[in-house]
Amino acid sequence: MSAATAQPAETPLLAVEGLTKHFAVRKGFFFARRVGTVRAVDDVNFSVWRGETLGLVGESGCGKSTIGKLIVNLLDPTHGRIVFDGADFATLEPAAVRARRRDIQIVFQDPFASLNPRMRVGEIIAEPLVVHGVGDAAARAARVGELLRVVGLAPEYAHRYPHEFSGGQRQRIGIARALALQPKFVVCDEAVSALDVSIQAQILNLMKDLQRDFALTYLFISHNLAVVRHIADRVAVMYLGQLVELADKATLYADPKHPYTQALLSSVPSPRPEARRARRVLKGDVPSPLNPPQGCRFHTRCPIAVDRCRTEQPAFREVGPGHGVACHLVQAPAAATA
Repeated sequence: MSAATAQPAETPLLAVEGLTKHFAVRKGFFFARRVGTVRAVDDVNFSVWRGETLGLVGESGCGKSTIGKLIVNLLDPTHGRIVFDGADFATLEPAAVRARRRDIQIVFQDPFASLNPRMRVGEIIAEPLVVHGVGDAAARAARVGELLRVVGLAPEYAHRYPHEFSGGQRQRIGIARALALQPKFVVCDEAVSALDVSIQAQILNLMKDLQRDFALTYLFISHNLAVVRHIADRVAVMYLGQLVELADKATLYADPKHPYTQALLSSVPSPRPEARRARRVLKGDVPSPLNPPQGCRFHTRCPIAVDRCRTEQPAFREVGPGHGVACHLVQAPAAATA
């Protein structure tokens, strides 16, 4: 089911409202003083609907992974709210937060570093069950075998160590661990970027099958727009801690509005050599989140920036059905503004 068509009739599973995360930069050892602030995420708003995959894309350092860690409660937000299944994490008691953690899991980028090399695979997959007190030893062992089969591995692999597996197999183990508690929502933080291209396709197809079989909802974080196009229903584009465009996949790839999105898509290699298209090369480097530009944060690299972009931050507004853009120079159609 494509959740994009069902959005108006239901409540989102996850709603991020004004999400902000700043990190203090301190200098000194014993009496460290604050000398700056890294504005990793600034006033981000989006929703994820039940059963869909929202792709979150952008250059390295734009705040994608920080958002993922905020959602799974590995970091506390500086401002804003994360509402999951109708409950705001900030208002819950510790016991309720612990219970909610079972519904939100994460698949990490590095399939080797995310697995404890001193633990056997069966222990790794069973660890969430132990932490949350689910079942006895026999029930957990049976669950581990079931999960290994679900992700395409033999149950006897439970007795091996992570170093005995390939990268793709290790990522399947990480996915099995994420599914152990039967979550509703999974954050996939660059889940295939460390894998070979052929293995990436296998893992993506596995994730789509698991989504169908277990009614999962994904936030799929990646810098690879070709990968996101394969798996996502909608795509959100970030630049320097802020959301600059959000639309369903077909609309975004066919008619990107923001100059940054246009530049990103122009850099995606085409499988058809005869399909020539203009390449938009961005000049300059990404500004530091320690001192982001005034006004629109993209204006220092934008080929169409005007004076207003340098002084006034653009509002994120709808320019079409379900299509939001933060750019002064992108106007909504007359029928939509009437």
